[in-house]
Amino acid sequence: MEYKQVILARADLKLPKGKLAVQAAHASVEAVLKTPEWKTSEWRLEGAKKVVLKVKDEEELLNYKQLAEDANLINTLITDAGKTVIAPGTKTCVGIGPDKEELIDKVTSKLKMV
Repeated sequence: MEYKQVILARADLKLPKGKLAVQAAHASVEAVLKTPEWKTSEWRLEGAKKVVLKVKDEEELLNYKQLAEDANLINTLITDAGKTVIAPGTKTCVGIGPDKEELIDKVTSKLKMV
């Protein structure tokens, strides 16, 4: 059984590469910390697959977060502290999983990679 994690990132923010990398890392770590240990162990044994996908804006980000919740997938919303390039409270990313790839794909398969 294959596991993966998906990070959704807002394309409209046009974040610098470094800022995007940090926001994606926050989303990954926070989602892993919310995931049961047995599931993260399986995911890590398989190579800890991660994919970063883009959503067009905050509305779409929140819509996909809700779809993940409706599918009973662990997820986390990242809100920036606003110390660098964007305003405090800006919603930047959502981390989903790790979980079974087929379950995550049911929610995110129409999105394109960053």
